[in-house]
Amino acid sequence: MRAMPRIRYLAILPALLAVAPVQPAQARESLGLFGIWGAFRDPVVPRCYAIAMAEPGTQWRDYQPFVAVGTWPRRGARNQVHFRLSRQMAQGARITLGIGDGRFELIGGGGDAWPRDERDNAAIIAAMRAAPRMTVSGQGARGGRFSNTWPLAGAASAMDAALIGCARLR
Repeated sequence: MRAMPRIRYLAILPALLAVAPVQPAQARESLGLFGIWGAFRDPVVPRCYAIAMAEPGTQWRDYQPFVAVGTWPRRGARNQVHFRLSRQMAQGARITLGIGDGRFELIGGGGDAWPRDERDNAAIIAAMRAAPRMTVSGQGARGGRFSNTWPLAGAASAMDAALIGCARLR
């Protein structure tokens, strides 16, 4: 019974990559799949990232939600968390991430959200390595609260693969 969701995630992973930050598809190299998490390298930019789709939900969605943890060697940016949420956010709406025992307020707009600062980003990355799942919740632009949940099994391995994949890219 637990295998079906994993198969569904893996079947939809190509569609997820279509909405990931875009470069020509042939430029991306797979660094591996770790549960529902994938790690990829794009040497053209250069960048590497770990990415996963949110669990399927029953509420309507404006977007296919995913979370990506990216590294851009030329910018000196490592392990930067980005959430693509399932709905367009209401103006000024509070966006909250629950992960393990921690709660974080995110910033964002449209259908995207990020940690408020580098300190929160680092704390989120650390929590992702230890917690079994994380959930982002907020208020949609057309009303109603929503949430998106990601299992974190495989997240640490995918994030590590992305870091290693970009270690030599400059």
